[in-house]
Amino acid sequence: MDRDALAHRLFGAAAVLSAATAVIIFIFMAALGYPIFAQGRFWQVLTGPWSPVHHHYGIKPMLVGTLCISTLALLIAVPLSLGCAVFIRITAPEGARRVVHKLVQLMTGIPTVIYGFVGIFLLVPLVRETFGHGSGLCILSAGVMLSILVAPTMILFFVDGLGAVPVAYCRAVSALGGTPIQRLLYVMIPHAWPTMLAGIVLGFGRAVGDTMIALMLAGNAVATPHSVLDPVRTLTAHIALIIAADFDSLEFRSLFVCGLTLYGMTTVAVIVMRYFAGRREARP
Repeated sequence: MDRDALAHRLFGAAAVLSAATAVIIFIFMAALGYPIFAQGRFWQVLTGPWSPVHHHYGIKPMLVGTLCISTLALLIAVPLSLGCAVFIRITAPEGARRVVHKLVQLMTGIPTVIYGFVGIFLLVPLVRETFGHGSGLCILSAGVMLSILVAPTMILFFVDGLGAVPVAYCRAVSALGGTPIQRLLYVMIPHAWPTMLAGIVLGFGRAVGDTMIALMLAGNAVATPHSVLDPVRTLTAHIALIIAADFDSLEFRSLFVCGLTLYGMTTVAVIVMRYFAGRREARP
């Protein structure tokens, strides 16, 4: 067996193992959450309030909190990541480009809890003093810090996407008198869009699945928020806080609805990415 055939088989086995792992995890969560489906309580748990005192174990407040924080994080992280990627790939001098690129790579390895500590001691007091409302533990604090957490990964995807644009295309734009901004908007971003979209989806998945930032900065209030200054609890934080409940209780079973919801959110994001990437590749 030659080296290429061996590599092909190894990559194929890794792909099968990854797919099997994802399916097994889904089956595990569905099996342990089956009593809720069997009792016809899935929709009630998904859309109801959380009040164990009144035997209500709905996850709607946590679902809304998760969507608010992750959406805010993406709204901040996408333009920030694009700006940094443009600086690294296009506008920065060679020396500064390498330094910034290395710093971004270093930031991807910083533990999440470090971001949480920085947020508690720097960002939370700033939000509290700036707006004069609440404790500062809120959607805004968690969303801003979460955007800083996911931005380095997105920046690296954006840089790779912009770097994959053929040099001949860029030279053609310059030869036609195009400005660097026109080259970026009309040539580089359209060509790099699939890679950039993959980075956005990965950033969304990491934002939705993060636990420490939500636990430390979001306030952990089980209530539907009405502004970015309100405290919330996310699905991941809820799972971490309720995991010690009785195994046979509805309270514990509801955690698997949380897990399935998170699984579904990331799956939908990947499907959307595949759809738009496929449409682009199908264009003549």
